[in-house]
Amino acid sequence: MEAQMGAPTFWDSNERAQKHIAKLNGLKRAIAGVVAFKKKLDDTAVMVELIETAAPAEQESYARELDAQVAAMVAELDKLEIASFLTGQFDKNNAILSLQAGAGGTESNDWADMLFRMYNRWAERRGFEVELMDVQAGDQAGIAKATVLIKGDNAYGYAKAERGVHRLVRISPFDSNKRRHTSFVAIDVVAEITEDIKIEIPDDEIRTDVYRSSGKGGQGVNTTDSAVRLTHIPSGLVVVCQNERSQIKNKAAALNVLKARLYEKRLDEQRSEMERFYGEKGEIGWGSQIRSYVLQPYQMVKDLRTGVSTSDTQAVLDGDVDRFIYAWLRAGCPRHRNKDIQMDD
Repeated sequence: MEAQMGAPTFWDSNERAQKHIAKLNGLKRAIAGVVAFKKKLDDTAVMVELIETAAPAEQESYARELDAQVAAMVAELDKLEIASFLTGQFDKNNAILSLQAGAGGTESNDWADMLFRMYNRWAERRGFEVELMDVQAGDQAGIAKATVLIKGDNAYGYAKAERGVHRLVRISPFDSNKRRHTSFVAIDVVAEITEDIKIEIPDDEIRTDVYRSSGKGGQGVNTTDSAVRLTHIPSGLVVVCQNERSQIKNKAAALNVLKARLYEKRLDEQRSEMERFYGEKGEIGWGSQIRSYVLQPYQMVKDLRTGVSTSDTQAVLDGDVDRFIYAWLRAGCPRHRNKDIQMDD
């Protein structure tokens, strides 16, 4: 591919050239970690030889250095292995993550707000960019619905593990009697569809509604009918976008999300395991959750699909959810299905 860039006709089409460069850079990023790890492995082999030939007085110091280096390499190898699982057609794409509060009223709206913060923190930890597409405030507190676009390499590959219903158990801050409440929020994740995937939606299948944007916004955002709601009539799917000042830009963004959800829905209909993706979410209530976050009477976050749990609930709510994502990805890999993936504290 690098040789092709030297061809005299390479820049005849700027669009084609940019796609070629983007693909090449993606391939380089995919192998860069493995190449760097191989070099570290070679360096470690040299250090082992050095220890074997060093004087007894120096061996202990070298051995401690080797132990520290190997420990760091084990953690690095773990990440390289996880990245090797992301081989799905759209794993490398950006992710469109949506939250919807379920059973629990104000409690669930507040829980949705907590999860919204958690996923923003998680994206920051991974170096992803987050773009708010739509948010609907709850009646009294928190948010009822929200949609964000997470941009970054393999954003969808990682974020897809979070699709499902998330359950919270805690002493309610909205209950004067300090009773324990249970709340539910559904997380949906679809890949941002690139222009390589052709999804045609006839105009007569889409109903377009425009209205004034709500929530925080810059000058002009809340004073014009710039927000757009698209309804796909045959499927009933509804997409809202109101983050841009321009109605045209909001409609384009909403159409992109609608296409992504329609494509994911069509794929689901072709799969034999209908519990995955949309079907896996089920009802937003009891018996359908994929993960429980218990803050009272004890501290525990447990993923019900893999059994992975931790008592460090604050770290999880601050975005430390990779332990659950990694376990889910491993559980879906054939060579790990029969292994014990418990990672309790």
